[in-house]
Amino acid sequence: MTLLDANQPEPSKKPYYIIVVVLIVFLIALFVWRAVRFRSEEKTATSFFSELASGDLQQAYKTWQPSESYSFNDFQNAWGANGYYGPVKSFEIEATGAPQKSDSSVAVTVLVSPYQPFPKSGTAEANKTKEIVIWVNRTTQSLSFPPPTY
Repeated sequence: MTLLDANQPEPSKKPYYIIVVVLIVFLIALFVWRAVRFRSEEKTATSFFSELASGDLQQAYKTWQPSESYSFNDFQNAWGANGYYGPVKSFEIEATGAPQKSDSSVAVTVLVSPYQPFPKSGTAEANKTKEIVIWVNRTTQSLSFPPPTY
């Protein structure tokens, strides 16, 4: 230390603290945004699969909000007790995300099981669990299957 440096005040740590606080606030905001970003679409999917698990196919069909070309009979063939995806007795939402091919829908990945309660992984019942991806329209909250990939 030289004589000229002896009377210098210590540099302020205020800019450092401001940067740290701004970074922490940004990370918290990012976490909250990611946590609630698809909340309403996840709620719609949960409602739909809860209706299926309780056996209320009529209400599940209404929640699906099908087009005129998708009849209740088609719906039963897909989701009914003997349907392609059925029977649905329990489910778990695995993931939600914005698909690349759609600006207006959210892809919800759901694990469905014909057993109640939902089986633990590694059990024989877990082998019958199916992974299903459905799309939930962000504006109408209607459900659909993803478009085919070619």
